[in-house]
Amino acid sequence: MAKGMFAARTLGKKRKKRKYQRKWWKRKMTGIAAKYDPLEGAPQAKGIVLKKEGKEQKQPHSGIIKCVRVQLVKNGKKVSAHVPRDKAINFINEHDEVIISGLGGSQRGQMGSIPGVRYKVEKVNNLSLEALRTGKKEKPKR
Repeated sequence: MAKGMFAARTLGKKRKKRKYQRKWWKRKMTGIAAKYDPLEGAPQAKGIVLKKEGKEQKQPHSGIIKCVRVQLVKNGKKVSAHVPRDKAINFINEHDEVIISGLGGSQRGQMGSIPGVRYKVEKVNNLSLEALRTGKKEKPKR
């Protein structure tokens, strides 16, 4: 590898040539990330709850994570979304409309010990899940 005083041109050429060997660069430039992303690049998406489920945590943790299976309105894809905090799952029923967003793991990945869950529930029927949980708002009766 060129290291001398006049090596800038050579170093620049080699850096340009090897850009596609970096995983994040290749994903960004080829558009693979957007192709397989259920939210299609959006920060949030609306969906309908299909069912409530409990998922077991990965080793070394033990416990059941409360999740919901959501079918997105925009493209019909089905994803699992985590319901954060205590007793929040009680405010979500099947066929409710929810808004989900990314969970915050690296590169749109899962976070911590939750297997295969990359999204979290933000709102239920256009009411904040946190407001419902703390009792500041009440879910409308149908």
